[in-house]
Amino acid sequence: MSNSEKLAWKIRRHGIEMTHLSGGSHIGAILSVADIIAVLYADILTFRSDEPEWEGRDRMILCKGHAGAAIYAALAESGFFPVEELKTHYQNASRLSGHVSHHLPGVDFSTGALGHGLSAATGMAYSFKKSGRKERVYAVLGDGECNEGEVWEAALFANHFRLDNMVAIIDHNHMQAMDFCDNTLEWGDFADKWRSFGWHAIEINGNDHEQLHAAFAEAAEVKHKPTVIIAHTIKGCGVSFMQNNLLWHYRFPHTGWEYECAVHELHDSKPEDIEDPYTPEGFPNPTLPKEGEQDKSDHTTSRTWHPTCFTYICKN
Repeated sequence: MSNSEKLAWKIRRHGIEMTHLSGGSHIGAILSVADIIAVLYADILTFRSDEPEWEGRDRMILCKGHAGAAIYAALAESGFFPVEELKTHYQNASRLSGHVSHHLPGVDFSTGALGHGLSAATGMAYSFKKSGRKERVYAVLGDGECNEGEVWEAALFANHFRLDNMVAIIDHNHMQAMDFCDNTLEWGDFADKWRSFGWHAIEINGNDHEQLHAAFAEAAEVKHKPTVIIAHTIKGCGVSFMQNNLLWHYRFPHTGWEYECAVHELHDSKPEDIEDPYTPEGFPNPTLPKEGEQDKSDHTTSRTWHPTCFTYICKN
């Protein structure tokens, strides 16, 4: 198992623990982006964890700041601050706020207001380009976030100034807030949208580390245009009852079967040379949901929304 795959497992385990302890949300997004973040921090980004402000570092912006627990876990495991501090996530006076905060070593830009991150990343890349500097800029966006007009303004700017020193990675888990992306604003061919804005577009399985590594290698060779990696992922990836279930966009693993079953499933895929710092033995016999306790219904808003009813209301 590669170092990036080991880091991805740790990000998922820390994510379950952080949201469980804090009652914070967005575990589905944290799990879907874990592989992207792990490959970046294990193998792609240039940084010095003992010198967070080192000028020669690459810049990494998590535009979808609500999945900040994934970044916090990666930073802690990379030596920016003690892993033990992850337990303070979302707590009063903690540095680990619910959305990513630049007050934490290793974070260059606070995010949470969707749409802003790519603009900041583009500005950084433009500055480096004009100064003749070699640092690269990486921005990880949510697919629903791409409904923001500001994203496309930044996309036009990046192409106009031929920012081949920046890479946008879209965590394309096909779900946003309260519905599937295509039910919210239909994209059509997502990659072609980016190509029409002048970007080099790569489509991959974003939960596959080999494909992620290959995409970043390809992006590094592109000249005179920015690159977007559209990483198709599974929301809630790694925990079966969270996968592709919109409920887990805002929910956290509660004490009982939710937490125990999530930990149990992760332990089934745990690398042999990794120790779980929270539950070293896992839950060999986890509490199971009672009849009807596990909600498997469709939680999307489109399930109860009917265009005919909407048309009637508008006309009357």
